Amino acid sequence: MPRYGMVIDQRRCVGCLACIVACKRENDVPPEHYRTRVVEEVGGNYPELRLELRSELCNHCDNPPCVYNCPTGASHKRDDGTVQIDRNKCVGCKACIAACPYNARYIHPEHGYADKCSFCEHRIREGKEPACVATCIGKSRIFGDLDDPESEVSKMLRRFEPRVLLKEAGTKPRVFYVRRFSRPE
Repeated sequence: MPRYGMVIDQRRCVGCLACIVACKRENDVPPEHYRTRVVEEVGGNYPELRLELRSELCNHCDNPPCVYNCPTGASHKRDDGTVQIDRNKCVGCKACIAACPYNARYIHPEHGYADKCSFCEHRIREGKEPACVATCIGKSRIFGDLDDPESEVSKMLRRFEPRVLLKEAGTKPRVFYVRRFSRPE
């Protein structure tokens, strides 16, 4: 069984937002909500400013507080390590939303269930990449099996010094960020 994860190579993101559009279209996400977003942060002091473009989504954590706080079992981890939501079990109580330190969930306004990035689980079953990965013009999103040493995800994690968001939260995220050069050989 694969153990899925994603590397986001921030050096390649051009901020085109195609990932957001693809996700919304693929997953019928309401206009006012997002399963993925691109955050722009400006840092430094003039004239040495820097812009960081950071794609954020559900981190499909190994230690997911959303799952542990879901009273109905709607939020759950699959054998492939992804965190999913069983819409039929979700009562819209928002416990998972409160538990997620990444602000990656919302309540679907029309249907009342919690929703979030699923790594396009329906596409994975068909052997396809998540929609955001398939449409990324900069090829900044890399998806694959973390346990396969030959997968591009594994190669990226070995080659670079990846970081995760909110490491101190202890969630052990499976979305990794690369924004530096490769490790010295």
